[in-house]
Amino acid sequence: MADADTVVEATRTASREAATLRFDALEAGDRLPPFVAAPVTRLQLALFASAAADSNPIHVDDAAAQAAGLPGAIVHGMLTMAFLGRLLTRAVPLTAVRALDGRFVAMAFPGDTITCTGTIAGKSMEEGERRVAIDLVAQNQRGEPLVTGKAIVALP
Repeated sequence: MADADTVVEATRTASREAATLRFDALEAGDRLPPFVAAPVTRLQLALFASAAADSNPIHVDDAAAQAAGLPGAIVHGMLTMAFLGRLLTRAVPLTAVRALDGRFVAMAFPGDTITCTGTIAGKSMEEGERRVAIDLVAQNQRGEPLVTGKAIVALP
């Protein structure tokens, strides 16, 4: 397991390596480069459940999910939301994110490949910052939306 200094340095490195968007170069309708997550694995679900302190067995146990009326284990909605966060932090430093919200519209399942996209919705000046609103969508390999949302980022 990494020590705290290693984690802090990795976070700083990832932030420095983010391809920073420029306010003046963006127009409504422009798109962020998509983020495609590897197919969700059962191990990933178990690790996320532990990290999120989410002990609901519907995320790791098919029988428990079926007993709850689901077809099988389902991916945590917040894991899908985290993929949207990765889309953003590949485009801007984490320190630029002012808001991130989402609406869960469908379930993802183990084995799904989740693709996250962002489209510039508008630009504004707020609290002395140049801010950009970004419409977000996470969808499965069939193109079905799983999470829709919006982010606000401050840009140079």
